[in-house]
Amino acid sequence: MGAAVRFFGFFGRAPLTGKRLTTGDLNYAGIGSTEHGRPPEGYPCFVSREYLGDGPAVYGRVAHGILTWELQRRSGLRVRTESDVVVPGARVVSGFGVGPFRINAPCEVVWVRHPLPGEGPQSAGFGYGTLPGHPERGEEAFEVEIGADGRVFLKITAFSRHANWFYQAGGLLARAAQKHITSRYVEGARQLAAG
Repeated sequence: MGAAVRFFGFFGRAPLTGKRLTTGDLNYAGIGSTEHGRPPEGYPCFVSREYLGDGPAVYGRVAHGILTWELQRRSGLRVRTESDVVVPGARVVSGFGVGPFRINAPCEVVWVRHPLPGEGPQSAGFGYGTLPGHPERGEEAFEVEIGADGRVFLKITAFSRHANWFYQAGGLLARAAQKHITSRYVEGARQLAAG
């Protein structure tokens, strides 16, 4: 688990500046539910699990990428955040689209799991929830898992519903966009796994 152990200490600090990137509070039921796998009633849930490779080095590279926002960047999102590393309470605004068709999606980190020293089955990642201005209301989590057999997987869990009538009207388009961005996250994780 050399790669994971080397950067483990890096995540111990919380470099939040006190200045908020965006205003408002988390705006959905079931805050933290992606950590425990039980979405709140009335929120459709989506889970994706993709094989990335084998071994502690792959696990360490992907964990580091997830916990430094690199997964979001490699998926093509424009990322502005209050912290260079993922810490509870940090806010992030991800932008997607082009020009006047760019949508900003503000979120706040609600839980973080760091890599553990040593080998064995474990997972690392985080979950963040939506803030006012996001087109959805809900939560999304990004985790890398390593099993006893050394196989490494990316797991993405999300539950959400549309934030207002405008996004409800484009429901099919919104679900297609979710599938597209999930495929981009998987591609980003594969890049991280490859080094």
